[in-house]
Amino acid sequence: MLKWAIILFVLAVIFAVLGFTTIAGAFAQIAEILFWVFLGLFLLSLIFGRRIFG
Repeated sequence: MLKWAIILFVLAVIFAVLGFTTIAGAFAQIAEILFWVFLGLFLLSLIFGRRIFG
């Protein structure tokens, strides 16, 4: 999931440089959402560890 967030962020930067601001904004928003979901799941796995996921 973090990989997709990074890929979408890089694509957003490329599209922003090329002038496609609408597409760049959409990719940036999707990348931000995926990053926060990844961070939330990562923190849950740190807190609960193997009790839930193992």
